[in-house]
Amino acid sequence: EVQLVESGGGMVQPGGSLRLSCATSGFTFYNYDMSWVRQAPGKGPEWVSAINFGGTSTYYADSVKGRFTISRDNAKNTLYLQMKSLKPEDTALYYCARGGVGARGYWGQGTQVTVSS
Repeated sequence: EVQLVESGGGMVQPGGSLRLSCATSGFTFYNYDMSWVRQAPGKGPEWVSAINFGGTSTYYADSVKGRFTISRDNAKNTLYLQMKSLKPEDTALYYCARGGVGARGYWGQGTQVTVSS
């Protein structure tokens, strides 16, 4: 059974940082591109970042470029998203997804990120 379990969300003040993790199981992690998707209330999903299976190529949405860093540890079957200089508009439910930008097959349950003073 494919499982994606996100953690690391929380409430942070503007300018703060968070590191999200996505622990995976049930599939061969190092064979798949992975991505982070966020969805704010009343809005559609936004693919904020993606990384190829080998970790050698990354994608960032313009809205997070220069502030977020995606990485993966294929030995631990885990995906990460380091977020810094957080803004209120980053507030959303963040999902880990198997696959690259646009992937709809397997998502985790999400972790809430709230940026507020």
